[in-house]
Amino acid sequence: MITTMKLFKLGISAILIVLSALLCQQIIANSLLNQADKNDLAELNHIKYGLLSIDQWKNQITVILEDEINKIYLSTENEQVLRAHIEVLLNTLIDKVDKKIKKKNAASAGGLVTQSFINTFIDLDDIKRGIPDYANAVIHEIKKAKTKRQIKAVLQDQLEQYSEQTFDIPDTPILNRILLRMDSKDVASARIKLAAEVTTRHALIVKQVLLLIGLAVLLFAAAAISRTALLPAQASFLVVSLLTLLIAGVTTPMIDMVATLSQMSLMLLGHPVIFENQVLYFQSKSILDVFWIMITHQDIEMKMVGVLLVTFSVIFPVAKLISSLLYYFDYRHAQHNRVIKFFVMHAGKWSMADVMVVAIFMAYIGFNGIITSQLGHLNSSDQKLVFLTTNGTSLQPGYYLFLCYVLLALFLTSLLQRSPKAISSRSE
Repeated sequence: MITTMKLFKLGISAILIVLSALLCQQIIANSLLNQADKNDLAELNHIKYGLLSIDQWKNQITVILEDEINKIYLSTENEQVLRAHIEVLLNTLIDKVDKKIKKKNAASAGGLVTQSFINTFIDLDDIKRGIPDYANAVIHEIKKAKTKRQIKAVLQDQLEQYSEQTFDIPDTPILNRILLRMDSKDVASARIKLAAEVTTRHALIVKQVLLLIGLAVLLFAAAAISRTALLPAQASFLVVSLLTLLIAGVTTPMIDMVATLSQMSLMLLGHPVIFENQVLYFQSKSILDVFWIMITHQDIEMKMVGVLLVTFSVIFPVAKLISSLLYYFDYRHAQHNRVIKFFVMHAGKWSMADVMVVAIFMAYIGFNGIITSQLGHLNSSDQKLVFLTTNGTSLQPGYYLFLCYVLLALFLTSLLQRSPKAISSRSE
């Protein structure tokens, strides 16, 4: 008969399983939302909307040129250069006017008389001797406050025309979708909202994952500490606990690969031109995401790899869990069935779940090293141009859930050997 203490333990275990199932559902839902937010945030921060965007360059350069126009003034050196140019232009202008008048007067008798009068009373050299005075008058007019305002207004109008004629064509459908979803009017506000949501939800996911792993470890620890045979409910609870870890592990992102140009700055006309948080590359995928990408690929080799991936990471583990229950309850003499015994006793060698965990970890190390190394070549910190790169590659909660499943699944077989029927079978 089941004692009161055992009933109490089973009741606690049942509550833990219910909590685990609820946590699994919450982790999957929150992870999928966070994955979508991360993709949208990476899209908004993509280099094509920043460093490679004509509009972004135009906005910064326009501000610089407007400031330079407002600071326009004639220094003594510039005034001398301008005066020299004005004198040359006036001298050329006087010669052209004189030639034009002579050419016109030579065409008629009256014109010849007029030209004779001009030659008698007007000396061209006397007019040219006054060029320095004319140039001074022009310089004086230019230096007036009213004239300066008029010149700046003309330059500003011309700058606005050039600015309106210079633009790029962004990927508006994607941007509009993100802005509409975030209820934002511009990219900057959408970035702030998305970043805040991603940070908050990630912290919540981490807490939920730790709690789910803690519940699973607690169930297995309680079963391992007890020296008595496993009760049917206990065996079922252990299998369900592993199933929640497996489901959460394969459906949530395992690794985020991020390459970011954290800052690019240069000096233009004494003004800084700065671009920050420019995403070069971003991917956040779960096992099922990778499987779907491979299975929908055109190449047959990719499809085959996708089938192998889902077979060894999903189908084999699920088959082992189902077989474990059949083995424990000895359903239709399952303990003597070769297929059932294979999945329970030997499938661990063929499922390669532990190999996959190591492979993902090595991929993380590899990508982390490659991205860091390659981005390091971009780093520059001279006075004219500064490049600062960041590698944000990181393992995600899905990896730790799958890792926990793999480790706890190793203990499942030995614990199932303590079933009443397995014990009696071995004694016989």
